[in-house]
Amino acid sequence: MVEHSHQDALTVARIVRVNHAGEFGAIRIYSAQILVSKRFWPRCVPSLSEMLGHERSHCAAFRAAMPSRHSRPCRVMQFWSWGGWLLGFLTALLGPQGIWACTAAVEAAVHRHLDDQLFFLAGRDRELHGTILSIREEELSHLRHAEEQLRSPGPLLNLLRAAISVTTDCLIWLSTWGDSTRMTRALKAAKHA
Repeated sequence: MVEHSHQDALTVARIVRVNHAGEFGAIRIYSAQILVSKRFWPRCVPSLSEMLGHERSHCAAFRAAMPSRHSRPCRVMQFWSWGGWLLGFLTALLGPQGIWACTAAVEAAVHRHLDDQLFFLAGRDRELHGTILSIREEELSHLRHAEEQLRSPGPLLNLLRAAISVTTDCLIWLSTWGDSTRMTRALKAAKHA
């Protein structure tokens, strides 16, 4: 790992922390959705189970990346844990469209943040950059699958997606102490330069 400054090292530690927390939250979302789907929407279970497997693998990868980057699990893990489970449970009660709206909203927010992280990590942490790059592809496949399952989403599903996306962004911001905002600004400045 190449560190350019103390601030860069701190940001890298926060990236690992928030990604670990986010993957844990995703595990909780999918676990709750599977619980409900087994009873009411069994056709959703195979896809949800595959996605859950990916999220467990991602969570383990970020946990393994913590020690060498002087990172530790997020202090607000309970928000990710209980919030993820509640979100998964409630959206599953709405039916398959609720499940896929939730997945699409979360994965779209995650994808934006992973892009910002990849931009920041380029030249700073090659190993973590590679890990996130491979994880981003699986997250993108989750997003595509969810969007394919959504049948002409109406205003309520669009409102649900927007609310989930804003909540996800807020949790990411809180978990990175605002570093996510600085990375977004840096990415936009670089794209317009």
